[in-house]
Amino acid sequence: MDSAFPVFNTVRHVKTPLLTCLLAFGCQAALTAQQLKAPESLRPSTTPVLPAPAQTQSTEAVDKLAEEAQKALFQSVDKSGGGAATTTSGATNRTYAPYASSTPMRMPVQRAEDPGLWAKDSVHKLAVMEVAFGGARETVMIELFPNSAPQTVNNFMDLCDSGFYNGLAFHRAIEGFLVQTGDPLTSDESARLKWGTGGEDKTIPAEIKLPLRVGTVAMARRSDKVNPERRSNGSQFFVTLGNYGALEGKYTAFGQVVSGLETFKRISLMPVDANDCPVARIEIKSVKVITQKGPMQLPAISAGEGRRYIKPDAARGMVGRFFHHIW
Repeated sequence: MDSAFPVFNTVRHVKTPLLTCLLAFGCQAALTAQQLKAPESLRPSTTPVLPAPAQTQSTEAVDKLAEEAQKALFQSVDKSGGGAATTTSGATNRTYAPYASSTPMRMPVQRAEDPGLWAKDSVHKLAVMEVAFGGARETVMIELFPNSAPQTVNNFMDLCDSGFYNGLAFHRAIEGFLVQTGDPLTSDESARLKWGTGGEDKTIPAEIKLPLRVGTVAMARRSDKVNPERRSNGSQFFVTLGNYGALEGKYTAFGQVVSGLETFKRISLMPVDANDCPVARIEIKSVKVITQKGPMQLPAISAGEGRRYIKPDAARGMVGRFFHHIW
């Protein structure tokens, strides 16, 4: 079997405290729903379809309830420190990196260069990503490497500039291994069964030059059996979080997370379905590529490897820059 496809099912263990928390939350929600009097617009009826304004109000009410439920789910997982998971069955038509081994490989930890120590005259390409996660937005910054993967980076920047990634969801999350996004099909919740198969209308030549380490950003692709040249998917990419030995030397790496890696680690802990897709939607709101000159700045309070750098002015809107400098 080709190493780019799952050759066995991966079982992710669910921690008992999390299950208890989720079950309790579900039971409480069910009891509350039974006690609440449903709005007239949501009750079963044989009357004609609601007028457009009433339909809009009904949809907004349901969306708000769903958002609150997702927020509670994120919070419960964060408190428990782990994510629920199921046995995985990989579909052969999905654009996937291989699965992590059930026996974790002991790989040496490679540390990325500290952006706070970048030379004053240095110039870096940064992708600033806003992710809707747990009822809030979190900022992640990725340094791009156009010198090592020029075609891949140019394609990625073109997609960012066009707004292609805005509104797409993370469709794969495996604790301690990777998180994946960039499939255009994830803009449609009703197409969940096809998530992971999109973006193949265009492929990019392989540019496999950079080694992998925690926080590396690389392009996904189809298996060697149908893709012997190892061409990258046109838009899907993943972030490595560990146990990446099976990926080394087989995927085009084009970036490195330099701020907000903890966001991706938290995403990997979220409950998932049988295809490793997060149950609650985790969405990219925007990605903007900017030019960063010199070192990045740390906020007043920041410590440890989970540090987050201040978003550069070039990534802010006019109003955002104004208030940032005032405060």
